[in-house]
Amino acid sequence: MGASLLVPDAVPRPRLYEVHDWTDGEWAFEAEVLDHVTHPAVSPERADLHHDPHLPDEWWAGLRRALALLAEAEGLKATVRDGWIERAFPQFLGIPAPAEVERVTGHGDLHWGNLTTMPLTLLDWERWGLVPYGYDAGLLHANSLLVPDVAERIRLEFASVLDTPAGRVGELAALAEMLQAVARGWYPDLAPCLLARAESLTGVRPPVAVNSEVSA
Repeated sequence: MGASLLVPDAVPRPRLYEVHDWTDGEWAFEAEVLDHVTHPAVSPERADLHHDPHLPDEWWAGLRRALALLAEAEGLKATVRDGWIERAFPQFLGIPAPAEVERVTGHGDLHWGNLTTMPLTLLDWERWGLVPYGYDAGLLHANSLLVPDVAERIRLEFASVLDTPAGRVGELAALAEMLQAVARGWYPDLAPCLLARAESLTGVRPPVAVNSEVSA
């Protein structure tokens, strides 16, 4: 609900109209009444991308604008916590955690299942909050590595973010989170690309972990 109050209206997302809470014994329930979005997600069945959706320049400009506006909003909570970063960087990247993490307000779960085709809409705001600078762009890039042309487009569109020391930390945080998912059995096809991208940024081959219990 906080996103409906604090995120600028110019960030394209479903509008929240009502929230209903009720309890039944020891169970608590919450329902939200949102806009019905009729245009499809870019990747409705998986978070990562497996083909080029050939999105127009207008779409990319809209995404840049949306993330820039979102970064200026007030964030209520840290979505990617410092304690998780301190554990996850050594475990999943094989490098020490950064001494400092610059944070901005972000979507927190920016993948291709949460972005629609034209007109652009950002879906699923459960994880929005304060994220490492560059985390949103880094997470979308990580989910694009199977389609090199799209990954390259993201690096181009968000070069001003990703090609900075703070943005590199944010991208590494996104890669660590994806590699944690790999360790739990997710993204088997994407895993080699994630390992290669992390190594290209750090110069260290990430350790291969299985069934990790580190929680973000």
